[in-house]
Amino acid sequence: MSASTTRPFKVLGIQQIAIGGTSKAKLRELWVDMLGLAVTGNFKSERENVDEDICAMGAGAFKVEVDLMQPIDPNGKPAVHTTPLNHVGLWIDDLPKAVEWLTAKGVRFAPGGIRKGAAGYDITFLHPKSNDEFPIAGEGVLIELVQAPKDVIAAFAVLTK
Repeated sequence: MSASTTRPFKVLGIQQIAIGGTSKAKLRELWVDMLGLAVTGNFKSERENVDEDICAMGAGAFKVEVDLMQPIDPNGKPAVHTTPLNHVGLWIDDLPKAVEWLTAKGVRFAPGGIRKGAAGYDITFLHPKSNDEFPIAGEGVLIELVQAPKDVIAAFAVLTK
């Protein structure tokens, strides 16, 4: 039996992209002023060294979050601005099952476990680098897995019928 038929969760679609820079003002100038995205919230975390504006494009279940991030401390970690495309977020229909299954298959997760993210959804991150214990990782890309709310799961179910 292939892994795809035994996987106990489904990746539904892109939930977010996160773009880092030294200045949210410059990022907002492009994404908000020029491209017309709406700012829907703000998030600041000393622990995650981030000050971000949460923007949106699209609507309803197909809304994609675009996070514009700058570091609180440019010399601190994590360095949200050193990789301009900081991470990609994926809607997951059953996050706890996904974490359990992926961990058992050798996927490396970043520290922190499942927790509330900036937009209020449960999230966790796949580590960008593998190691001996966990040989599968993002190959340089930080990937956020985001628990999809019921309306998003239902909307994607209609699409895949």
